[in-house]
Amino acid sequence: MKLLAVRRLLRIQRVVIRYRLDDLLFALPLPWFLLALRYALPWRWFPRKTLDLSRGARLRLALQDLGPIFIKFGQILSTRRDLLPEDIADELMLLQDRVPPFDSQVAVKLIEEQLGKKISDVFSRFDIEPLASASVAQVHAAQLKSGEEVVVKVIRPGLKPIIAQDLAWLFILARAAEKLSADARLLHPMDVVSDYEKTIYDELDLLREAANASQLKRNFDGSPLLYVPQVYWDWCRPKVLVMERIYGIQVTDLATLADQRTDMKMLAERGVEIFFTQVFRDSFFHADMHPGNIFVSTVQPWSPQYIAIDCGIVGSLTPEDQDYLARNLFAFFKRDYRRVAQLHIDSGWVPAETKLNEFEAAIRTVCEPIFEKPLKDISFGQVLMRLFQTARRFNMEVQPQLVLLQKTLLNIEGLGRQLYPELDLWNTAQPFLERWMRERVSPKTLLGNLHNQVEQLPHLANMTRDLLERMSQPHAVNPPPAWHRRSDDWFLRLLGTAHLAGGAILLAGGPLDGLGHWPGAIMVAVGLYLIVRR
Repeated sequence: MKLLAVRRLLRIQRVVIRYRLDDLLFALPLPWFLLALRYALPWRWFPRKTLDLSRGARLRLALQDLGPIFIKFGQILSTRRDLLPEDIADELMLLQDRVPPFDSQVAVKLIEEQLGKKISDVFSRFDIEPLASASVAQVHAAQLKSGEEVVVKVIRPGLKPIIAQDLAWLFILARAAEKLSADARLLHPMDVVSDYEKTIYDELDLLREAANASQLKRNFDGSPLLYVPQVYWDWCRPKVLVMERIYGIQVTDLATLADQRTDMKMLAERGVEIFFTQVFRDSFFHADMHPGNIFVSTVQPWSPQYIAIDCGIVGSLTPEDQDYLARNLFAFFKRDYRRVAQLHIDSGWVPAETKLNEFEAAIRTVCEPIFEKPLKDISFGQVLMRLFQTARRFNMEVQPQLVLLQKTLLNIEGLGRQLYPELDLWNTAQPFLERWMRERVSPKTLLGNLHNQVEQLPHLANMTRDLLERMSQPHAVNPPPAWHRRSDDWFLRLLGTAHLAGGAILLAGGPLDGLGHWPGAIMVAVGLYLIVRR
């Protein structure tokens, strides 16, 4: 693993030098001691050729060369136009579905190997030129023999060694951060990287993606909010996925959406509703919602419907996290900052000794300025900085199990900012959350929970019976070893002898006041039983 990490570091260094990313870094307003580092970099001691590329293009090409993990980082950044200069955001958008494809003949060979059949035996038409290409796979349009228009997704070859090298460095950096920084320990970097490792490797299994897509389609079956393409399971394999071809407008193609008179306000509001529905109703949410994976149907622009593809990364919450998150958001929408503070303490997200009043005041200071403002007037960069300062002050720990959810929420907020900047995120989400909270305590839900508990009764009864049997016959299944039995016999006989001697003394001394000879007689009887028992 260390050798892989060293090789990867050299590769990253070559890319940084090739695209002059150090020039972009040192052009930022950095502290003097960081700016002084440029004089310690050997490749900056000699004249270098100028590059006829914009800064955005240099960053995009560097991320492309470095592979899937860096490309995904660029995809996330591309949705945050509030945090990036316009020219860089425009270039990073190309990472969503326009990463250079790999050789189409290699793709055909991989598909045939996975399916065990020739392309012509499965498809009546197969477009050799890819329809789209991203960090992990590329997609070809095709038509099945039965006539359905489909897309064929195939995994890029040779990804695992590159990912393993990047993960090796991420683990090294995370481990070093935890050792050197108390602030970093609050972020649980090792846990975050471990979760990401699982996520990225899961994305390389297209059977998992197919199963995720089928589940998401079932969750929104017949819904006007979201459509998920059909999966053709007969032709799905670990590295090949065949699914229905969809026709829609990419969600960031604002000009085309405007031309068909799409209701942009409803589109933005439905995006928020879809997110909360997936998280709280289903506890199963699409966690890779960058614009390259989201389209808008052209059928009813006055009642726009989203189309979601690429379900390789999905998230879910435990009932406990779901409950705490819902109650936190509900209290947040009500501006009940004391309740928010108390919930954070109760859940263990901040230390139990935290002073409630101080924590409440800190939360109010961060949150109050962003209420009653549309997205365009909210600086989430400042909000994030204040939240981080609050986390440091109160030793608030990052919850690794919520990282995917936080990433998804950032994507949704970034999309909403582009679609309808006047969107009031809080007033849009609050009615849905209130409705969900009411449904949780409705008679129907309570009856369903009671039904689930009743179904568990036979199992609980069997467990109770088995426990009682083991307690009544502790050595019936696993008798203690002989040495253990001999030790017990010796101790019990010694105890019996002590009882016998004590009882004899009591009997010899005459009756006790008000008790007669009974105590002595009982002790003698117990002593005799312990001595003669087997």
